[in-house]
Amino acid sequence: MSDDVLILDRIVAGYGALTILDGLTFSAPRGQVTTLIGANGAGKSTVLKTVFGLVRPREDDIRLDGVPIVGQTPRELLGKGLVFVPQGRNLFPTLSVRHSLELGGITLADKALLRRCIDAVLARFPRLAERADQQASTLSGGEQKMLEIGRALLLAPRVLLIDEPSIGLAPKVIAEVFALLRGLAGEGVTVVMVEQNVKSALTISDKAVALEQGRVAIEGPAQAVLNDPRIGAFFLGGHVAAVR
Repeated sequence: MSDDVLILDRIVAGYGALTILDGLTFSAPRGQVTTLIGANGAGKSTVLKTVFGLVRPREDDIRLDGVPIVGQTPRELLGKGLVFVPQGRNLFPTLSVRHSLELGGITLADKALLRRCIDAVLARFPRLAERADQQASTLSGGEQKMLEIGRALLLAPRVLLIDEPSIGLAPKVIAEVFALLRGLAGEGVTVVMVEQNVKSALTISDKAVALEQGRVAIEGPAQAVLNDPRIGAFFLGGHVAAVR
């Protein structure tokens, strides 16, 4: 079996007539953190949405452990261990922490198993356990992000797609979230992250993929990509080809 659990090959996708991903090819190694970086509009979030079945590619080959997954619904993909945490706050503000977790595990038919999974998540996140009966809206930004990630962990993901986890968080909380993602990779979860906080994200990543205009411009070990002198072009509006 390949060490690459997720493979995208020459993906073309977008919205209506607008093409965002234009021949995108990259892979995510098993049990590692792969981070997508690039300027706004480079197609980073569209990659995650396409993998999770929210955007249908026009030309495609996406494989999970060697098996094609294009055309499968998000619910079907959840059942295969592919879980997506979107950008921003994605919680029902009036629901309690515990009820939010119960909804997150709605695909688990075994209710006893669901209860055990919820208990395991609360054990992993003591602050959520302390606030289990509080409304999600009363949590801090960092606690809400932990709840979103905890909800994803209920489904025992093999691959966790997460979009901009640091948005709106204090530096200390960002470090906690990144440490959590690093720890999940250590437990065998393949993490594919989109992140604008490039230095901090690549510090805890194994692999980095820099996108430009819907294609991969640089791909390699995270530290090597972080030190690549061309990276500045992504955030200064230039083109990689023009940088030497």
